[in-house]
Amino acid sequence: MEIVTLTLLVLVVAFLASAFRILREYERGVVFMLGRFYKVKGPGLIIIVPIVQQMVRVDLRTLVADIPSQDLITKDNVSVKVNAVLYYRVVDSERAIINVENFMEATGQLAQTTLRSVLGQHELDELLAERDRLNKDIQAILDQQTDQWGIKVSNVEIKHVDIDESMIRAIAKQAEAERERRAKIIHADGEEQAASKLVEAANLLAQQSTSMQLRYLQTLTEIAGEKSSTIVFPLPVSWMEGIEKIVQDSDTNQEQN
Repeated sequence: MEIVTLTLLVLVVAFLASAFRILREYERGVVFMLGRFYKVKGPGLIIIVPIVQQMVRVDLRTLVADIPSQDLITKDNVSVKVNAVLYYRVVDSERAIINVENFMEATGQLAQTTLRSVLGQHELDELLAERDRLNKDIQAILDQQTDQWGIKVSNVEIKHVDIDESMIRAIAKQAEAERERRAKIIHADGEEQAASKLVEAANLLAQQSTSMQLRYLQTLTEIAGEKSSTIVFPLPVSWMEGIEKIVQDSDTNQEQN
């Protein structure tokens, strides 16, 4: 009798112990009664009727999933490998357990296919230069599709874009050609601006003959400051015309006399 009593006591203690569950602050328990959904419990101490009720724990913290490298072909027919990282969390424990068999596996697989689908619609330059916009596009699509599972996709980050070595050399050549093109454009713009300023200056000097003479004297002053033993300079045309006029007036006066 003592053995039977002891056995019954042990069974009762084990039965009662299995009825008590402790859920942490970030956990919830989805309870089923005879196979049908009953309620979501937690956090804290909860009581489960053994055999009649079953409970599935759900973690509400943000989960991190690494999306393995995906082979894809961009819109401009470049083969690349892209991997990313996914951040998501459960916002509805009931739907996360009932609507999908394994919400973590389902979210990861969906992220892989969405990554290939979205990035395949863009060119290589966009993959390299516009990651923030592409991250937001992928996140929005995943968040919409996982909403029925009670999942909230908070962020998607593209980590690496692996390109073939031959394509890297081609990109380097393209970048060098682009830099040369910009340098030539800047040089041409400078020449155009300088020519425009010279034309404006010539027009201003042409309006006043004395300005041209002052400019001529300034040039002579600059030349005189240089280490040169001999300076040869032409006379201004206006001066020659003045001298010629003086000579003609002198000849006229002599003839009259």
